Amino acid sequence: MLLGLRTAIYPVADLAAAKNWYAALLGIPPYFDQPFFVGFSVGGFELGLLPGGTASPHGSQALWGVENAEAAFARLLAHGATALEAVTEVGEGIKVAAVLDPFGNRLGIIENPHFNPAAVR
Repeated sequence: MLLGLRTAIYPVADLAAAKNWYAALLGIPPYFDQPFFVGFSVGGFELGLLPGGTASPHGSQALWGVENAEAAFARLLAHGATALEAVTEVGEGIKVAAVLDPFGNRLGIIENPHFNPAAVR
């Protein structure tokens, strides 16, 4: 039934500020940029920004893949995110962490040496 991560949507009150923050963090402009939704293509998946929403660290909890959890966590903090869950190894070399973006959303990361990009459909 579920085919894997396609889109993680983050509600934001200030769409322009969120778009600029994520563009700076990701180093790319959005591929879809409309007043009702902004989408970034990240490794074949979509990180979406939805205006007029209420951000919360208790909402959706997508985990975005990273090569190095410690380095990615530090980069997020350097871009103004706030630590929510420090980098933790959860077994078999898998490391997870989470921050709050400047708009109040939980942004989770995962370093998973077992992830097989060829299995993405």
